[in-house]
Amino acid sequence: MITALTILIAMNAFLLMAIVLIQNPKGGGIDSTFGGQGANQMFGAARSTDFIEKLTWILAISMFVLAIITAIIVSGSSEAGQVLQSSQG
Repeated sequence: MITALTILIAMNAFLLMAIVLIQNPKGGGIDSTFGGQGANQMFGAARSTDFIEKLTWILAISMFVLAIITAIIVSGSSEAGQVLQSSQG
């Protein structure tokens, strides 16, 4: 379970980095370095900006939630291991 959560966090981090890198630093949609002119023409500059911004927020929130869940699970499993060791010792 912890391995699956770790993999999800790693994939989320990679996607979040990619999304942040393709954003135009001036807020004008997708950066032209990564083929932004085609995406801006397809969605329109405002819609591509909205989509990228929403995706950034979704990925950031999901990263936060996954980190909290993983910390709770790891904490619970280490406490259970300590209780098991103390009852055997």
